[in-house]
Amino acid sequence: MENKLEALRHSTEHVLTQAMLELYPEKFLMAMGPATDEGFYFDFEPLKDFKINEELFPEIEEKIQEIIKRDLSFVKKEISIKEAKKLFKGNPYKQEWLDEIKEKGEKISVYWTGKDFVDLCKGPHLKSTGQIKAFKLLSVAGAYWHGDEKNKMLTRIYGTAFFNKKELKKYLWQIEESKKRDHRKIGKELNLFSFHKEGPGFVFWHPKGYVLYQELIEYWRKIHKEKGYVEIKTPTLLSMPVWKKSGHVDNFLDKMYLVRTKGSKKAEYAVKPMNCDGGMLVYKTQPHSYRELPIRMGELGVVHRHESSGEIHGLMRVREFTQDDAHIYCTPKQVKGELKAAIALCKQMYKTCGLPLNHIELSTRPEKFIGSKSVWEKAENTMKEVLKEEKIDHRINEGDGAFYGPKLDFHIKDCLGRTFQCGTIQLDFAQPDNFDLTYTDKNGQKKRPVMIHRTIYGSLERFIGLLIENFAGAFPVWLSPVQVKIIPITNEQEEYAQKVAKELEKNNIRFDLDSRSSTMQAKIRDGQKEKVPYMLIIGQKEASKKEMSVSVRRRDEKDLGIMSLKSFITSIK
Repeated sequence: MENKLEALRHSTEHVLTQAMLELYPEKFLMAMGPATDEGFYFDFEPLKDFKINEELFPEIEEKIQEIIKRDLSFVKKEISIKEAKKLFKGNPYKQEWLDEIKEKGEKISVYWTGKDFVDLCKGPHLKSTGQIKAFKLLSVAGAYWHGDEKNKMLTRIYGTAFFNKKELKKYLWQIEESKKRDHRKIGKELNLFSFHKEGPGFVFWHPKGYVLYQELIEYWRKIHKEKGYVEIKTPTLLSMPVWKKSGHVDNFLDKMYLVRTKGSKKAEYAVKPMNCDGGMLVYKTQPHSYRELPIRMGELGVVHRHESSGEIHGLMRVREFTQDDAHIYCTPKQVKGELKAAIALCKQMYKTCGLPLNHIELSTRPEKFIGSKSVWEKAENTMKEVLKEEKIDHRINEGDGAFYGPKLDFHIKDCLGRTFQCGTIQLDFAQPDNFDLTYTDKNGQKKRPVMIHRTIYGSLERFIGLLIENFAGAFPVWLSPVQVKIIPITNEQEEYAQKVAKELEKNNIRFDLDSRSSTMQAKIRDGQKEKVPYMLIIGQKEASKKEMSVSVRRRDEKDLGIMSLKSFITSIK
């Protein structure tokens, strides 16, 4: 997010809170709220019977507009912990925040909006409220304090702000269009998948949804085989010492499902949250020569991560998902070439799936990491050099690398202009040390391979969610669960329709034969609702031709007229 836009949204968030205080004094406690990539939000704790809902938005927006017209200055002041404690007396959220600032040894700053409103804040802000030109309150949601479901549930108001009304209007249109394309809504309408309380955060794939899932896997397998990958499969459960060795126990335990058998007092196994440990155990089963490297091992591994109930969101954030993993074991001299090849493969697969690459982010060393700082520096510099040599524009995402190495995050763009982080490439010098991975060089010496972790879809479930929203359920033909709907006009064409179905089946074209007694118009309408790419209408005219023929209609209502079945099959294939 640009600094100017951040300052605008941060300032609007302060004005929202001031408006709330002027309208509803002593009816709530202020918690906290930041500017975000999409706008801003603020969390409140309503007191007694006060309810914050969207019905209040017109009144709140009117008050915000009034504060904007006052053109109040935003003034930053640094104060002592004693002054701050006194200033926010009676507010447990601000007191907790102040204790954290004190513990970190940071300076305490507040921002005054005019003379009547103040909040703890680092900034940045605009010069005055009069610079806010276009804003909108969007929604209300529940949110746990610090995102922890053990804490109190607060009420969150979401809003957004832009530099002009044209940008705001475009964004609001995008929101409405996003609602129409919500993958949860379309998934239900097209009977692709479902969620159940018996397995919260787990996807139940229905037959049509599973076709889509399998098509993506089939494409993944085909292209990876072409690129010299082999496929492996590793267990869902591994013993705790393995996860200790890889650093997951120390760095990822809060997301892991632990397992103990009857009679055991502590966890003996963990359900894998990542595939890398199993892959390294496979590598270690036999000695390797430098002549074998690079070894590219792919795995469509099912992993589990314990996301909190507040983080779960349809297919986009689940607790069980298939990760299209690959681990590349190579010599130091091969690293750059393998990174470049992996980047090219990502671009190719995203283009095929209709979700082009928008940008790449280089995520650097986080606070919690394994390995030496010098090794991290070497890994980060290697990635920077690859990006420079490939002339790839990129952004730096400080401190967001994996605990075992820096990574390249791939952000794709959908038809609404929204961007999503998808695949990732991680450069790892640490895990080969942890697992004592070796290869023999040309002099017969034992050497340590470099390991590259890589996903392209990322989570297959999330990628399908993105595809559903990008295409609004009207998938390209190769991905469509049903590619053709056969519609006989009357029962007299039923036998002919069965012959058409057999020809489609011979050519591996997915179809539905609609033999219901409904009218042709009703069948066509249903086919359009189901977003089937092609409908083949069969009447007496088509059935009476010497060469098998059909009337072809597309889901966009374009009538392609009568054509031979052979020509249609050739074109669709």
